[in-house]
Amino acid sequence: MILTNNSRAYLILADGSLFEGSAIGAEGKAIGETVFTTGMTGYMETLTDPSYFGQIVTQTFPLIGNYGVESADWESRKSFVRGYIVRELCDEPSNFRSEGDLNAFLKAQGIVGICGIDTRALTKRLRESGVMNGMILSGIENETVHIENYLSEIRAYKIEDAVKSVQQVESGSGTAFNETRSQDMLSVCLLDFGAKANIQRELEKRGCKVTVLPYDTKAEEVIALAPDGIMLSNGPGDPAENVGVIEEIRKLCEWNKELVGARATMAEKAIPIFGICLGHQMLALARGAKTTKLKYGHRGGNHPCKDLESGRVYITSQNHGYAVEADSLPSFATMNFINANDGTCEGITYSDIPAFSLQFHPEACGGPHDTNFLFDRFVDMMKGKRICH
Repeated sequence: MILTNNSRAYLILADGSLFEGSAIGAEGKAIGETVFTTGMTGYMETLTDPSYFGQIVTQTFPLIGNYGVESADWESRKSFVRGYIVRELCDEPSNFRSEGDLNAFLKAQGIVGICGIDTRALTKRLRESGVMNGMILSGIENETVHIENYLSEIRAYKIEDAVKSVQQVESGSGTAFNETRSQDMLSVCLLDFGAKANIQRELEKRGCKVTVLPYDTKAEEVIALAPDGIMLSNGPGDPAENVGVIEEIRKLCEWNKELVGARATMAEKAIPIFGICLGHQMLALARGAKTTKLKYGHRGGNHPCKDLESGRVYITSQNHGYAVEADSLPSFATMNFINANDGTCEGITYSDIPAFSLQFHPEACGGPHDTNFLFDRFVDMMKGKRICH
């Protein structure tokens, strides 16, 4: 297929399908894994969520940008998305908090985008065929575009070094908690695999002193800081790629297990662990479970998850393309949350150590706050440990 470019933008998918629209954001070429998110609001949080590293994000809600850009809503220092797709982009936002329009943000962040395409048709294609690589092409006026020339490049793209690429803190940044907090504050080491800012905010709301540590921090270094809890953050990419990180998480679990085994109850120095999204997946891998790639993932703020203990269903915020295989869980791991749409594993509790994890995002931003109480559960675990001192 041959097209003559006339200041338009094009989305080319790996299967050879083509969508033509108008260019937004920066001009150029962007290749990434094309995914969709069903959130009706929270586009700023989506654009600044490091978990979207390497991906071209499609917003299924038809109008985006209507409330502008607000820096207070950013979930990280910058955007990590490869490209951006919307049906209609609002260029005149109305919001007293707005600091500018979305198109200017996309340009400033160097994000190549496209609008004016049938995002419903695109979403249906991704649901039926599964997520696939794609390319947004713009800014090549007066030039004939041969789509076939781009297909090999599109199909060859692979998301690699994802966690390393979204690193936000420097190695060696941890500090001893006993020098930086009051006696009654809980201390948490937050391992940054691409952490959303609201995880730290939720912990700090509950009186925690949070130290953010690099993704490659050794288990011994974490233990030496003597925190009251360890948070394993969200992040991008294939969890199984992070072999070194998984090994350090395994060491933390084994250290906890030895302490618990030394007494019939939770040992006084055992450190509760809480994993979210990628942290949930890597904790499961460290305990001997397996992960698998989903056909088109779960992304958006309207995903129902059932608490298998209470039977209650919660609406959750999600952003992931992989899931823990429930059948691979070891005997000491119990699946306690399940996705009500497809039955995939959404939460695990470990009986041999003080640890639990969630596939969904209890910190939301954007999304519902239904499961915010799970941060309280983590705090209660840390307080229970402190009582044993």
